[in-house]
Parts: sequence; C-alpha cells; structure tokens
Amino acid sequence: MDNAQAINQGFGGMDWVVLGGYFLILAVTGWFFARREQKNATDYFLGGRKMPSWAVSISIVATSLSAVTFIGAPQEAYSGNLTYLATNIGMVLAAMVIAILFIPVFYKSQSESIYHLLETRFGPSARKAASVTFMCGRVLASGARIYAGAIPASILLFGLDKGTDPGHLMAAIAILTCVGIVYTLAGGISSVIWSDVIQFGILIGAALCAIVLITSSFNAPFSEIITQLQTGGPDDSSKLTLFDMSLDPTHRYSIPAVIIGFTLLGIGSYGTDQDLAQRLLTCKDAKNGARSIITGILLGIPTTAIFLSVGLLLWIVYQRPELTTIGSQTPPGESVTVFLHYILTQIPPGVRGLMMAGLFAAGLSSLNSAINAMGAAFISDLYRPMIEARSGTPKTDRHYVVVGRISVVVWGILLGLFAVVCIYWQRAENDTLIGFALSVMTFAYAGLIGVFFTALFTKRGSSRSAIAALIVGFVWMLLNQRFVFNASGALHTPWLEHWYDIHFTWKLTIGVIISTTVCMVGKSPAAVQDD
Repeated sequence: MDNAQAINQGFGGMDWVVLGGYFLILAVTGWFFARREQKNATDYFLGGRKMPSWAVSISIVATSLSAVTFIGAPQEAYSGNLTYLATNIGMVLAAMVIAILFIPVFYKSQSESIYHLLETRFGPSARKAASVTFMCGRVLASGARIYAGAIPASILLFGLDKGTDPGHLMAAIAILTCVGIVYTLAGGISSVIWSDVIQFGILIGAALCAIVLITSSFNAPFSEIITQLQTGGPDDSSKLTLFDMSLDPTHRYSIPAVIIGFTLLGIGSYGTDQDLAQRLLTCKDAKNGARSIITGILLGIPTTAIFLSVGLLLWIVYQRPELTTIGSQTPPGESVTVFLHYILTQIPPGVRGLMMAGLFAAGLSSLNSAINAMGAAFISDLYRPMIEARSGTPKTDRHYVVVGRISVVVWGILLGLFAVVCIYWQRAENDTLIGFALSVMTFAYAGLIGVFFTALFTKRGSSRSAIAALIVGFVWMLLNQRFVFNASGALHTPWLEHWYDIHFTWKLTIGVIISTTVCMVGKSPAAVQDD
C-alpha cells in the first residue's frame, strides 16, 4: 500500500484520539466555570463585567466566523475569487460606528440587554418587541450556522457519499445541539468566551496546517501557481481579484455593496444583535468594549484571508493536479464540501483529527453564544419585567439564573429545529453557504437598525412606530426571499425575476430606509408632552 492509499482510509484511531482530546478540553473548561458560583444574572450573562478585552475580541471573531467560514470561505475562493475578503471594509466601518456611538450608550444603561436603550426612548413595549425580533432573527441566523456545522459532523459520521443526505444531517444537528446546550449550561457567558478563545486557536491551527500540507505537495514553481490562478476564475478572470468595481446590483461583493450594504450588515450584527453585542458588555467599561469590537473586526481580516487561501490552493489540487505530487484527483461533487473532501482523503492521520476538531470548534462556538444571548434577552427584556409587574416584588438573583438556564435549553432546541429547516431552504435558494447564511441574518436587522438609528440620531419615534418598524423590516426581508418568488407563480414577470437576482445587501439597505422612516413617523413621549 502506497502513502496515498494509507492516508485515504477515512477517520482512523489516531484521529478519534485527537478529536476526543478536543472534547476533553471543552469538558475541563466547562467544569472549571461550573465550579465558579454564578451569584446573579450579571455574572451568568455578562461575566460580572470582568472579561479582558483581548479575550472578548477573539470571542467576537470566533463567533462571527463559525463553521460557515471554515467551509464557506474555501468554497468562495474555489468556485470564484477573493472578493469576499473585501466585505471587511464594511465591517471595519461598522465597528467604528458602534465603538463611537453605540457602546457608550449601552454601558450607561448597566443592563444585561442592549434593548434597554429602546425602553428609555420609546417605552417598555418597544424594548420587548425589539427583544422578540432579535430572538426570532437569531433563531434564523444561528440555525443556519448550526446547519453549516452539521455538514462536517455528518460527513465524519456517515462518509463523504452520504454525509449530505438530509436524514444524516438531522442526526448531526441533534448531536451538535445537545453538546452546545450542555456546555453553555455549565458556566454562562464566561465559559462561552473562554471556550471561544480555545476554539479559535484550534480553528486557525487547522487552517494553517492545511495550507502547509497543500503547498508541500506542489511540484511547480510559485510563479506557475500564480499564473494558473490569474486565469482560473469565472470566464477566464483572475481568481486573485480582490475588488469588484462593478455597479451591477446583482454582484455579491462589489465595492458599492461592500461600503453600503455590508456596513449596515455589520452595524446590525455587532450593534443591534444581542448575540455579539452581549460580548461587548462583558468588559469593565465602554472604552474596553470599544477596543474589543475594533480589535475583533481587524483580527477577522487575516483569519478570513487564511480560509480563502485554502480554497485557492485546493483549486490547484483538483483543477490543476499536474502541478502537484498528489496526482489526478476526482474533485468533490459539491464545491461546499471541497475542504472536507481534502481533509478526509489527503490529510495524514492525527492531523486529520485536528482539522475536524477545528470544524467542530467553529460549529459549537456560534451555537454556545446564540443560546446564551437569547437567554439573556429573554430574562432581561421579557421575564423579569413580567414577573415584577405581576408580583410587585423582584425575585432572587438565583431564581433568574435558574430560569435563564431553562431558557438556554429551550432556545437550543429551537435552534436545532430551525437548522433542520435550513437543510431544505439552502438547497431551494441554490446559494453558496456563506451567501445563504448572511442573507438569513438580515431578517431581524432591517427593523432593528431602523429603530436604533431613530433612537440614537433623532428625537422622533414612539412605542407604536418602533413596533411597526420592526414588523415592516421583518416582512420586507421575508418577501424578498427567493422561495417566496418561486411560490408565487402567478406573479412571475421579467422585472420581478431581475429584482430577486439583486444581492441581499441592497434589499437590506432599502429595508433599513423603510424601517427608519416608519419609526420616525411617531412622536417621542417627550415631544407629545411638550405639545
């Protein structure tokens, strides 16, 4: 048996040992944080506001990347080019806006939830409505990420040929969901952040290891590799293209879409979404919170570049095998599995286990943070106000921690159920994994961004107009989904067909404008009193 045959034996004993070591590390860190008493909701959901900003920064990038980047970024470069990296321009702009305008206001409220600001401006009903909108949107967004994380888990358990079957994906989703729930129950946001630090190290280590192994198999000079990449893109374009200067609204990562659409997407993700914004509130003050968001976004740039590089190198392996010592290889049937295909067929034992541990790390990171954030929003925005309004006296902090843990279980189950829906939704959309995951995120953001913009930058808005804006934004993004168009056969027209081809960031931009306008229609309570 030659070396290639020895490697291509699936997941072996050494791989299981490495993967088992990863789960042992998770168990030890979970046990460590479980020993630390969670005295109140602030300890459980905000880590007592004692988390170091560098750890929060790593947690931010680890959660925002998720398994979608581990699998989806190589897919983007393999089937396209490097223009996805340019989306970080919008994210950096968004980080600056959030650091300067959002975070100081959030810290001033001293609340576990960022939606306290909306109660101050518009009243309790607006805060509750925003929290419910976040929770609905987070079920959609994190459900898509769990689905992405289930793909490698399913392939590991059932093989490359059967791993993407719906039934097997459902089983993998169930396993990931159970592990994520149990781990998050252990120590709250502190355990989530510190596990993110560990998992980020594994994630990057796996990707860098893949780059070293792939490049070591090249038998052509570097100049020849570059030449092939320069003509290997769509329509003989360069796969090294970084900036798309097109004004075509159907282009996913054109510069206009990056500067406008992805800036709004970043503001929605880090400034109006409790999942990621919650981390910014775990630092000791607003200054450290602002530093963590900017550092986290900047750290995401080289991280994304690493995974895109993996996709370019895999294109050489499968499309120009004569430039490698691996020889002719049958490329995977689906580009989404290209990295997984290489891991399971070409990576040596032990290292292969590290790679799969990196994938599990990416999948669990997004799950842990989502269910903790939804639990925090539920307790702070809905449950606590309801209980105190009914009884007239607050419950003990211990009571809220217990209810928070129960909500973690419920939200985890709901996320798992929606991840099952994503199996069929993503196939109906026929989009890349990253494109699908990003578009699903926008359901809640159109309304939330509009309401937060109104609260921060104007003196307009009321409880009713804020609730209306949240509903309008959600419905707008729903109606712009391809499956809605496909279901409305009687409405098919050429112009409508073209509209649904427009990239989702432009639809998000329009949704934000509409939602902001709707929210500004109402007069603020202070303005009404002045009248």
